Amino acid sequence: MNIALIAHDHKKDDMVLLAKEFAEFLSRCHLVATGTTGGRLHAEAGLVVECMLSGPMGGDLQIGARLAVGEVDAVVFLRDPMTPQPHEPDINALVRACDVHNVPCATNVAGARLLLGELSRR
Repeated sequence: MNIALIAHDHKKDDMVLLAKEFAEFLSRCHLVATGTTGGRLHAEAGLVVECMLSGPMGGDLQIGARLAVGEVDAVVFLRDPMTPQPHEPDINALVRACDVHNVPCATNVAGARLLLGELSRR
């Protein structure tokens, strides 16, 4: 299973905690993440992660391109709704690509727990 993991700056700590919670399952998946998030997941949760560029530098678009050709099965994108993002169009494009290609996408910790919990039972 190919899972994309993305987190805005104020949500990176939550992503690391979530990854630690689901580390057993995630360690059996191919993980792709935006740059800083992926680096933290590797360093702090011990996961093998393929890192793209950081989000503002095009990482969201790189993941979206993979999603569009069927190379991403699920997305966990912990978004910070309280902080304006300079690359908001890229963020919206990735979430839209999830909708267009019917790829499950969780945008908060509660949804991510439900998504990862269900996927881990398969």
